[in-house]
Amino acid sequence: MTRNKDGAPGVPDYMTGFGNHFSSEAIPGALPIGRNSPQKPELGLYTEQLSGSAFTAPRAYNQRSWLYRIRPTVRHATGFTEISAGAIRTAPCRNESDVPIGPKRWHPVPLPQSPTDFLQGLATMAACGDAALQLGIASHVYVANRSMEDRYLLNADGQMLLVPQAGKLRIATECGVLEVGPGEIALIPRGMVFQVLLLEETARGYVCENYGAPFRLPERGLIGANSLADERDFLAPVAAYQDDEEASELVMKAGGRLYANELNHSPLDVVAWHGNLAPFKYDLARFAPVGSVAIDHPDPSIYTVLTSESDTPGMANADFVIFPERWSVAEDTFRPPWYHRNVMSEFMGLIKGVYDAKPGGFVPGGMSLHNSFLPHGPDADAFDAASEAELNPVKMTDTLAFMFETRYPMALTAFAGDPALLDADYEACWSGLKRRFPGKD
Repeated sequence: MTRNKDGAPGVPDYMTGFGNHFSSEAIPGALPIGRNSPQKPELGLYTEQLSGSAFTAPRAYNQRSWLYRIRPTVRHATGFTEISAGAIRTAPCRNESDVPIGPKRWHPVPLPQSPTDFLQGLATMAACGDAALQLGIASHVYVANRSMEDRYLLNADGQMLLVPQAGKLRIATECGVLEVGPGEIALIPRGMVFQVLLLEETARGYVCENYGAPFRLPERGLIGANSLADERDFLAPVAAYQDDEEASELVMKAGGRLYANELNHSPLDVVAWHGNLAPFKYDLARFAPVGSVAIDHPDPSIYTVLTSESDTPGMANADFVIFPERWSVAEDTFRPPWYHRNVMSEFMGLIKGVYDAKPGGFVPGGMSLHNSFLPHGPDADAFDAASEAELNPVKMTDTLAFMFETRYPMALTAFAGDPALLDADYEACWSGLKRRFPGKD
């Protein structure tokens, strides 16, 4: 199966399973059997291994794939020149914004008026940690109105989790093609070349750039063997290649800088591959939430889809958490999220509908950030409504919010400090919370 620059017609094929060892070939016989590096691979292909972990990493954590391609990528490694990083920032970075400390919320980023592809429309809101030390994350937004066409991206700094909010994407990678839209996510391994093509006129969404340990499924613990995200619902692409002898541009992100290299062919020329280092897509509607069936609002950690572990148990380098459609049934309970201060920093976005703790002002495409130990919780209207509500079982529908959560405090970028983007009235949402304690008689 071949795919040209426009992404090719038809619906991509997939293989199921998160972290599985996959084998796929676009042309029968292209994949070696019984060995990884034959003396003369079939079809005149070159053998290349892409390692996402150290060779000596334990088997459960070892990630690598063998690629059989038309040209070796050493052809791509010379001739790089630095280009502008635009609004992309990489940790460690100082707080570029002079906005005072406190809870922050942003309006949706406007869709572009001039031609803008995914890379040109990628902007960093906040970042933490140190990419060189493989600690922390960056929270980005993207807007686009055209495909990357002859451009390709290789991110050597971090794994990229794409969360579309509007517009469907076709993501062509070295392993094959993923199609994702709002309500789905795509996970691109660190170091893998990819290209973002638009299937609709415009697109907008969020990106978590994970510098730390690769995302994996969280342990279920006392929940048991089932629920939350299931391995079989993650989809990896089948082999698909671009055999083009035309000019293209490969952009590499490394050390927080962008470098471009002019090629005379497409870098997505992998005809066959096998291994467990692969891109994935996942439909968030497949997530099986668990919750309270008696009293109290449980911790939001029960909605964790993916986690990036740190060296401290239970203190994630990054968690990807969602708040999907679900039933709310707890008795004698304040059902929205309670007021809290958290050692973790929470970058939140709304994909669709209404978020129950912020029914006004937080709109799809918007974002908020509550850094470590900054208090937050329901706005005044949500508090009043939840305090007086009749506690019948309620189906929470037409809603999908998410969090990029990290143990590190996040620094705001200059882009995030733009007054036109910041919601200047955000902190006022709590001003209606009045004293209720009667005091002394």
